[in-house]
Amino acid sequence: MLNDLSIRICGQAGQGIQSVSSMIGKIFSRQGYHVFINLDVESRIRGGHNFDQVRVKTKPVYAANHRIDILVALDGDAVQQDLPFLLENGLLLYDGEKSKFKSRKPNHVPVPLERLSVESGKDKIMLNTVATGAVFALLGAGLEPLLGKLDEDYGRKGKAVAENNKKAAAAGYQYIRENIRENLLLKIGKPKRAKKKILLNGSQAIAVGAICAGLKFYSGYPMSPSTGIMEFVAAHAKDHGIILEPAEDEISAINMIIGASFAGVRSMTDTSGGGFCLMAEGLGLAGMTETPAVVVVAQRPGPATGLPTRTDQSDLRFAIHAAQGEFPRAVFAPGHAEQAFHLMGKAFNLADKYQTPVIVLGDQHLNDSFFTVDRLDTERIKIKRHHVMSDREILSPMNYRRYAWHKSGVSPRILPGLSKAVLYADSDEHTEAGHITESAQVRTQMMKKRMQKLEGMKKEMASPHIHPLKQGDVVLLGWGSTYGAMKEAASDLSAQGVATQMLHFSEIYPFPNLAFLKNIPKKARIFAIESNYTGQFADIFRFETGRSVDHKILKYDGRPFTAKEIVDQVQNRL
Repeated sequence: MLNDLSIRICGQAGQGIQSVSSMIGKIFSRQGYHVFINLDVESRIRGGHNFDQVRVKTKPVYAANHRIDILVALDGDAVQQDLPFLLENGLLLYDGEKSKFKSRKPNHVPVPLERLSVESGKDKIMLNTVATGAVFALLGAGLEPLLGKLDEDYGRKGKAVAENNKKAAAAGYQYIRENIRENLLLKIGKPKRAKKKILLNGSQAIAVGAICAGLKFYSGYPMSPSTGIMEFVAAHAKDHGIILEPAEDEISAINMIIGASFAGVRSMTDTSGGGFCLMAEGLGLAGMTETPAVVVVAQRPGPATGLPTRTDQSDLRFAIHAAQGEFPRAVFAPGHAEQAFHLMGKAFNLADKYQTPVIVLGDQHLNDSFFTVDRLDTERIKIKRHHVMSDREILSPMNYRRYAWHKSGVSPRILPGLSKAVLYADSDEHTEAGHITESAQVRTQMMKKRMQKLEGMKKEMASPHIHPLKQGDVVLLGWGSTYGAMKEAASDLSAQGVATQMLHFSEIYPFPNLAFLKNIPKKARIFAIESNYTGQFADIFRFETGRSVDHKILKYDGRPFTAKEIVDQVQNRL
């Protein structure tokens, strides 16, 4: 009986790989299991080699495993590419009639996937449904939950479609039951709490968080891997009174959200690194006019087009310094879906309070991977619009000073059109009243005013997550989507006798208070874990804390870390 099971579904784009992984993931999450699904796809509509990997555990899971228990090959050529990752006693399911691959091993199970889909479902397109039924048989699980999910998913397409899919699933299930020995089945133990869980990916979590935070205007241009956010907001915009404006490019997108936010509406956009390059000038406009702006940047490898469907963490320095000149901004980087949900609430509140841009860094691994959560605690997201002046507070409407000096750096704000006061604002340097100036004295004063916001923002940055609190000999240092692999690696190293802590940052800039350092032993060896070439956060950590990392474990091939990769490199360097 297993407590940790990994299933890889591989084949070509267009074969319904994600339908299989989604079906398996949703059924197990509804039964109370913890599920993590990561996608490995090529940037093409059809063909190529792709896979989804579903990990099912009786305990929380946030990362993919390096080896797999069940390999489902929907395409004959896929067998050879993914077979090296299958455990020795793992189960291989492939179409024996269509693949050149031949094996006599009892755990390599040939199934006539295409023939069964035509015979039972009346269309070879249902090959993936046959495979799904076969997987449930390999797990020794009942067929009823799968049949119910097929009714739920395909019922709206007509009774015939749903029935044919159910017959296809039953055909795959029955074939395995009749052609594999009972002792080869891979059964998973029951979760301690059989409570239904929500299965959602990082993009969906970000979108839900934004909606709960009061999002009312969205503008964006599709760019993987951020597009899922836009799609989710579009699907739910009408229900929540959100205006969604597809932009002709990223320049238009950021300028539209700045305009909406200037008028008092909570607004956001999302993009990836290339689109964020185009947004840089608009980001500076928000900084100079002191306008709230929430921008989500889902990173992918660059430069230029790079690897459009792969993951990376190389835009951190860019996010902190984007646009010419100096102005305050906050930078967040959630590590998993639930964290992404809550950080969106904080992003909007912070942008409003300090009248400044807030950048939320995701990446392909975070945005496209699926996580289970017990629930999304919407009560934790409190909409704090912060002080907006009323006409009663403005003694002279003609002399309202939009950029009035205040020791916090935050000037009293009005909403144009909702006040009798006259508001002046522009992208040039300006006086407290908003009029253009080239005065050296005023320039110095306004720069100090804007940059003073960083002091207040710094106090609101949460400390990094330390796991466990018990001090160790090794510290794994990281940020963003490396959370899951780092946490698992820390546990594995500790189990092997190397006392290890994880130090994970999700709120990066302004850098948090250094009080957390008291939990990190001075003699501990620090390993920076990052998906970039230079170790960008390791350098920031040294600059801010004065402590250098001892080793950098860097990965920049477009694929996410696994816990084993981290464990092996730490052990080798120790």
